[in-house]
Amino acid sequence: MKILAVDTSATAASVAIAEENKLIGEFSIDTALTHSRTLMPMLEQLLKNTGSTIDDIEALAVNAGPGSFTGVRIGVAAVKGLAFSKNLPSVSVSTLHSMAYNMLGCDCIVCAVMDARCSQVYNALFRVGGEKVTRLIEDRALSLSDLKQELKSIKEKIILVGDGAVLCSNYLGKELDNVVLAPFNKRVQTASSVAYAAFEKLKQGEKLTAQQLMPVYLRLPQAQRELNKKMGVKQ
Repeated sequence: MKILAVDTSATAASVAIAEENKLIGEFSIDTALTHSRTLMPMLEQLLKNTGSTIDDIEALAVNAGPGSFTGVRIGVAAVKGLAFSKNLPSVSVSTLHSMAYNMLGCDCIVCAVMDARCSQVYNALFRVGGEKVTRLIEDRALSLSDLKQELKSIKEKIILVGDGAVLCSNYLGKELDNVVLAPFNKRVQTASSVAYAAFEKLKQGEKLTAQQLMPVYLRLPQAQRELNKKMGVKQ
């Protein structure tokens, strides 16, 4: 089965085509250009340079959140459009979950962290052993101080991944000597890791129609939170 995977959940964007245990091709870009300008040209070039067409694709996958509200919407909308036009099954992948697949081959706890602003991070914990990824904690938004207290109870090696990894590492300082940063080339989310996570979900029968695929947000956008605060709405 060939999967076309997409990630636009942060500043970088990437697309990949993969078969199980094989990455056929991947394009990525990290510029100031919006994903609405870069995603489809990357996808077109990826198909061209791998000698593929959209008719060769049997399933689609996307990081559906958490992440940048605009970025997530762009990626999900693109995959919904392709899924609808070709009647393809879609797989909704947690951005945090996909990043755990960056560390395949390790024996560790992966602490996936994305900067959620306001001294908070989006976070989840996973155990990686060889090629197996096991979720330990569901996706959540929490403060850096709460995350620090939680990590103190873990004695195993912990690897920080995500665009909030450096932020988290700086906050933790040298207090937790079992916590390390992932190498820079494995630190952020990639479409290939989305594909690897999607294969596992497909084995478990987790697939969606185009209509069912939706962004997954862990909290309201900043503008909505500010409006709620002015109106006295409890967050």
